[in-house]
Amino acid sequence: MQNNCLICQRIALIKAHKNPYFVKELATGYVVLADTQYFRGYTLFLAKEHVTELHLMPPTLKDQFLKEMSWVSEACSIAFRADKMNIEMLGNGDSHAHWHILPRHHGDTPQPGPIWWVDPAIMYADDTTPAPNDLLEMKINLNHAIDEVLKKYSR
Repeated sequence: MQNNCLICQRIALIKAHKNPYFVKELATGYVVLADTQYFRGYTLFLAKEHVTELHLMPPTLKDQFLKEMSWVSEACSIAFRADKMNIEMLGNGDSHAHWHILPRHHGDTPQPGPIWWVDPAIMYADDTTPAPNDLLEMKINLNHAIDEVLKKYSR
């Protein structure tokens, strides 16, 4: 764990059972819902190990991480009835490998385009934080969908 890494700190909260957004642990990472839900179902897949770039992962770890990200994306699509999925790995703000997985719906932005065209003051506003009951429902639905997808690929 890198002490100054926000994602490592969030993973420490998961391990301490203190991260309310935690959904599921997979072999290479942790599935968590984003703190804000302007895009309902906005999910993050955090690499278990602190590594800054995909190409710095050992090949077998990278292959599994990519495969699991695709499974999480498929589960998000199911759980949140997405019309389209957006997936990004940036790392400019938090340089710890993690995926932004966003279920998209027709008309969810003022004009068709990437989520980043939405004003951050609107996208990350306090009123986009899910209420406890809503958060629980989203976690249950996503967890169930991940189980379905994992079962599908384990055959």
